[in-house]
Amino acid sequence: MKQLIITADDFGASPQVNEAVEIAHREGILTAASLMVSAPAAADAVARARTMPKLRVGLHLTLVDDRPTLPPAQIPGLVDRNGMFRSDMARAGAAMFFRPNVRKQLAAEIEAQFKAFAATGLTLDHVNTHKHFHLHPTIASLMMRIGKRYGMNATRVPFETSNPLAMWLRRSYRAKGMGVADRVYGLKWSGAMTKDRLGAILAALPDGLSEIYMHPATGPYPGSAKGYRYAEELAALTDGRIKHLTATLAQTGGYSDFPFRV
Repeated sequence: MKQLIITADDFGASPQVNEAVEIAHREGILTAASLMVSAPAAADAVARARTMPKLRVGLHLTLVDDRPTLPPAQIPGLVDRNGMFRSDMARAGAAMFFRPNVRKQLAAEIEAQFKAFAATGLTLDHVNTHKHFHLHPTIASLMMRIGKRYGMNATRVPFETSNPLAMWLRRSYRAKGMGVADRVYGLKWSGAMTKDRLGAILAALPDGLSEIYMHPATGPYPGSAKGYRYAEELAALTDGRIKHLTATLAQTGGYSDFPFRV
C-alpha cells in the first residue's frame, strides 16, 4: 500500500508562502505544512490553518537564518549582532555541541518555539527543522526530549536514499517512539520541484509511507532563497495531471493520519 504526505515547509515565512499553502491545499494535493512560529507572517498562517481543518500542521523549528522566539539578549550564543539566528551553521553547531551555556540557550529557544506552537491551538502533526538542522545530535536530542512534553510524535529523516545513516536514524527515532516516513523526497530538487520532477517521483512511488516536501509560494518574498522556483512548485501541486496521478496512486494525509511503525 502506498501512503503519502505532501508537505510545504516555511509556512508563515511570508504572505506569498501562506497564500500558496492555502491554494495548494484547497485546489491541489498538499496535505501538510510546517509552521515557522516566529516568522513575519506566522499569525496569518495560523489564521489560514484554522479554516482548513484537513491541513495537518507541524512545527518547523527554526534555529538558523531567521528570527528567534526568545529575546536575543536571552540567547546571545545563538544570534548575531542584529539579533537574528547565526547563519554560520558549522560554527553555530560546534558551539551547541561543546559549550554548555549555548546548549542551555538552545534548549530554552526550542522550548519557546514549542510553547508558541501550542499557543496557536493547532494540533501538532509533526516536527522538523529549517535546513534540516535536527541532523545535529544536540538539536535532535533536545527536540525529542522537549517535544514529547508538547505531543511530538513524528519527525522527518531527510534522506532520499536508504543509506546507512538514514536507516540508522529511522531505527533510532522509531525506538524513541517517533513516527518517520519510509522515504522522503525533496532534498535533491529543493526549490525546483517542477511538474515533471514531481510526476516522476509519484510514478515511481514505492509501497509504504513516503513524504514529499516542497516550498510553494506565489512568488519571491523578502528573505526568499535565490533561484528557488516557488511559483512552479505551486503550479506542480495544483496541476490536473498530478492531482489525478496522486489520487490513483496513494492514500494521502499527514503523519497523524497513518499508523506509526515503531
